[in-house]
Amino acid sequence: VMNDIITTMFNKKFMEELFKPQELYSKKALRTVYDRLAHASIMRLNQASMDKLYDLMTMAFKYQVLLCPRPKDILLVTFNHLDAIRDFVRDAPSILNQVDETFRQLIEVYTPLSAGEFQLIRQTLLLFFQDMHIRVSIFLKDKVQNSNGRFVLPISGPVPWGTEIPGLIRMFNHNGDEVKRTKFTTDGNYVMPQREGSFDLYGDRVLKLGTNMYSVSRPVETHMAGSSKSLASHAKENIAPNPLAKEEMNFLARLIGGLEVKEAGGNETGFRLNLFTTDEEEEHAALAGAHESPYTVISIAASQEPARQQELARILGELEVAEPRAASPAKGEDLLALMD
Repeated sequence: VMNDIITTMFNKKFMEELFKPQELYSKKALRTVYDRLAHASIMRLNQASMDKLYDLMTMAFKYQVLLCPRPKDILLVTFNHLDAIRDFVRDAPSILNQVDETFRQLIEVYTPLSAGEFQLIRQTLLLFFQDMHIRVSIFLKDKVQNSNGRFVLPISGPVPWGTEIPGLIRMFNHNGDEVKRTKFTTDGNYVMPQREGSFDLYGDRVLKLGTNMYSVSRPVETHMAGSSKSLASHAKENIAPNPLAKEEMNFLARLIGGLEVKEAGGNETGFRLNLFTTDEEEEHAALAGAHESPYTVISIAASQEPARQQELARILGELEVAEPRAASPAKGEDLLALMD
């Protein structure tokens, strides 16, 4: 399953399309691409689980971009993702070559960019996510997200690489000579970073954003459907985690190990991924999601009513401004066509 998804994700033509200079895709286009990637293998999710998975991915990525110490570090986050994907396919040389080729393209295109250009990229991404305040249980438990869905920015810890610990004001004269120093007290407890993360094909990224957020040991409150053996394997992984082995955004990998393979209808063999504790809970989320207030539930709330979805689609359609184009396909259609 992982090989199928990663092969599709790093398809050469798909990557070429993504690396073309272009505007940010709409939320609707991104969701369509994500749905097709998630279903690139025999794995299937129903609408409720798909919505929950997508919400988890978007909020985890928003968290990573928001908490980057400096704009250029969003590239280190991406490298952490690719390091983990590379670990998934280490026994499949052809797929590994696909991932490494994308790695080389990222290094070639993005490492020469200035700090200002990275800041523009970061702000563009945050504008895309600014209205998304979905509460995720793991973030709430770790106190990195408030009950209203907004993330908590730390006021202590390592300062960005290349900067100094705050607390000192220097004053200079017209010749550029330092004439006076003033110290002030800060509320945070700051430390200097030990070293800068590596921007090479292989190396220590130092930054932990983008690594597996489930590798930290914590009390287990819910269990996925599956055998006790698979649950024991998850517990073992939590005790001795490899901090750079998995990626935060690849929730699929953590879940697949604890799922039973089921026979699909007819002669087709496959299995269904359920992101809820039980099938009943998933059905309940699909039916009742639209009626629940987003401020009364800690887990992700997703609207599932067909009428509600049609209404949202209509509103999205009205928000899109049609631009006159000379017989060219709609934005994103080329990308989606490659995935059919």
